[in-house]
Amino acid sequence: MTYKVSKTEPQRASDWRKYLFTYRSYTPIPFLLVMIVFARPTAVSLFIGLLMTLLGESVRFWGVSYAGSETRTTGAVGGTQLVTDGPYSHLRNPLYVGNIIMYVGVGIMSNALMPYLPLAALVYFIFQYSGIVALEEEYLAKTFPDWEEYKSRVPRFFPNVRGSSGGSGLKPDFARALRSERSSLLALGSISLILFAVYIFRGVA
Repeated sequence: MTYKVSKTEPQRASDWRKYLFTYRSYTPIPFLLVMIVFARPTAVSLFIGLLMTLLGESVRFWGVSYAGSETRTTGAVGGTQLVTDGPYSHLRNPLYVGNIIMYVGVGIMSNALMPYLPLAALVYFIFQYSGIVALEEEYLAKTFPDWEEYKSRVPRFFPNVRGSSGGSGLKPDFARALRSERSSLLALGSISLILFAVYIFRGVA
């Protein structure tokens, strides 16, 4: 089910959730720096963490193929459509769930300060995305007539495996998703190469 609008909802400057939304692309950086400095990767941690990371990015990619580049908006919370197809028929926030899986997977790959760093990242990003999602849902409730009905049948974070009916037949655009995710894929590939290099170097040294 897709509704299009052309407005965004102005947010109060004092709303801490707005700051989390605006800077959500930068908050992983401190965790990544600590992870690289204290990296102690093993063959097992690299394998398990890489599988988790690829799973998280796959969920993200699937979501972006339906929602498009609007998912990278950093200004005021808003959107031109309510997407209820694809992964959005299973859970309302596939991109944020994909991010959490991906970040924890990278933490497992690095094997840094285990298990404290991955747990700290998990707790922080659950907190961050819970605040952001609450802010976004206030906008959706004011903007889209069928939001409450959609919300009642599709969970926020934990997927309904069977999925929900009621979509509009929106088709995925994988080429658009690839363009939108290019920077994420590049960053993920670079971090993975760094961790593999650390593993090889420590094995040789």
